[in-house]
Amino acid sequence: MNQNITENINQIQARIENACQKVGRNPKEVKLLLATKTVNAERIKTVLNAGYTLIAENKVQEVKEKYDALKDIPHTSHFIGHLQTNKIKEILRYDIRCIQSLDRIELAQKLQQRLAYENKNMDVFIQVNTSNEASKFGIAPEKAIALVQEVAQFDRLHIKGLMTIGLFSAKSEEVRPCFQLLKNLQLEINGLNITNVDVSELSMGMSNDLEIAIEEGATIIRVGTAIFGKRIYSDSYYWNENH
Repeated sequence: MNQNITENINQIQARIENACQKVGRNPKEVKLLLATKTVNAERIKTVLNAGYTLIAENKVQEVKEKYDALKDIPHTSHFIGHLQTNKIKEILRYDIRCIQSLDRIELAQKLQQRLAYENKNMDVFIQVNTSNEASKFGIAPEKAIALVQEVAQFDRLHIKGLMTIGLFSAKSEEVRPCFQLLKNLQLEINGLNITNVDVSELSMGMSNDLEIAIEEGATIIRVGTAIFGKRIYSDSYYWNENH
């Protein structure tokens, strides 16, 4: 594996362990998801072969482009980008195990229809816009529980967690309320004992704020830049469906 990538992963693992130690959590409770947007298949292969097998893409086009090169190496693929309803049929071809960005009932309805047609099931996370930024996708926090209750009625969709993108801020403490909000939603939802819902996962925290996310209960952190290096495009490019 590329030495820089190896060193970077080791550094991230050390950060995870230190953050867990600080709050008395077991590091095994926190999964490292590799955000592989713009990373070519050969570089992803080296990471998979080294045993880091949870990866995610933001764009259906990139899932498609890398699929053949990666399909024979055991791994688990999630989708973390904004999913347009006209891309559902396409994304279901590529062995995506979980869609972390379910944020509206229309998307749930279309997913249910297509999954029923193909006799498949899909794990999903509800994406919540905890920072209330207009530039972010995700259901408003005050509407999240209603969406969970609606999605729970679709037998092909299995709600396994919540996902959020924290406030983009250099001041780390400004992002903490976003993660606290997601944790509180998790507790509230699980307290309702909704059939077909088990919100055991919290996908939150990225390269810049993973320690705070872990302190607030993250079970999946999504890291790309700190492992693979800076991208050509800004992060906002990958959350904008017009590209």
